[in-house]
Amino acid sequence: MMLPLLEMENILFYGSFSLYVLGMVLFFAFLIGKKEGAGLWATRAMWAAFACHSLALAARGLGAGRVPLSNQYEFATSFAWGIALLFLIFERRFHFKAMGAFVAPVVIIVIGYAAMQNKDVRPLMPALQSAWLVFHVATAVISYGAFGVAFGISAMYLIRGRMKEDDFIAKHVPNLEMLDLISYRAVAFGYLFLTLVMITGAIWAQKAWARYWAWDPKETWSFITWIIYSIYLHMRVVKGWRGKKAAWFALIGFLCVLFTYIGVNTLLPSIHSYAGAVSTIL
Repeated sequence: MMLPLLEMENILFYGSFSLYVLGMVLFFAFLIGKKEGAGLWATRAMWAAFACHSLALAARGLGAGRVPLSNQYEFATSFAWGIALLFLIFERRFHFKAMGAFVAPVVIIVIGYAAMQNKDVRPLMPALQSAWLVFHVATAVISYGAFGVAFGISAMYLIRGRMKEDDFIAKHVPNLEMLDLISYRAVAFGYLFLTLVMITGAIWAQKAWARYWAWDPKETWSFITWIIYSIYLHMRVVKGWRGKKAAWFALIGFLCVLFTYIGVNTLLPSIHSYAGAVSTIL
C-alpha cells in the first residue's frame, strides 16, 4: 500500500510543479503581453496545480502513515503549498491577477527546492513524535505562505511606478496605495501565525528537550525574523510608515525567512537539522 501511494505522490508532485510553471508563464503573458484570456487560464492553472499539490500531500501522508511535515522535503513542498494557498485566497479576495506574475515565481523556487531534497520516508525520531509537531509546522506553513505573498506584492509595489499607465494597467494592477494595504494585511496575517510558531515551538522544545529556548541557530534566526516583522508593524502603526520603506521591509523579512529555513540548515549546525528532521522556525 505504501509504495503505490508514494509513487502516486511523486507523479502528483511533478504534475503540480508543471502546472505551477504553466500558471507562471500565463501570468507573464497576461501582464507583459496584456492578454486578458491568459490571466483567466493562469488562475485556472494555479487552482489545478494547488489541487494536484494537495492530493500529493495527502498521498504522502497516507503512504508514510503520518502527517507529511517531518523532513526537509515534506516541509519544503508544504511551504510551497502554503504560498499557493495564500495567493489564491488573496487573488480571490482582491480580484487582481497581476499579482500572480510576482507570487508564482516564489512558489516555483520553493517547490523546486523541495524537488532537490531526499524524498525517502523514514521513521520519526523520538523528538518528533509529538502532537505539537502538527501545530508547530502547520502554523509555519501558513505564516511563510502569507510572507511569500507579501514579498510578491511588495516587489510589485516597487515597480508599479515604472509601469506605463494605460487602460490595461489601470484595470488590472492596483494603485500604490492598494498594493501597500494588501502587503500590510498579508504581513499582519503572517505575523500572527509566526507568533504561534514561536509559542508552539517553545512548548514542543520543552516537551522534547526539557527547555523552552536554547539559542540554537534556527531559534536565533527565527527570533530575528520575528523582530524584523515586529519592527515593520510597529513602524507602520506607530510611525505611519507607508510606501517604499514598508515594501523593502517586507522583502527583507521574507529573505530572512528563506535564510532561516534554507540557509541555517545548509550553513549552520542545528539540532533542527538532524537526520532530516523538521526544518522550521521554533
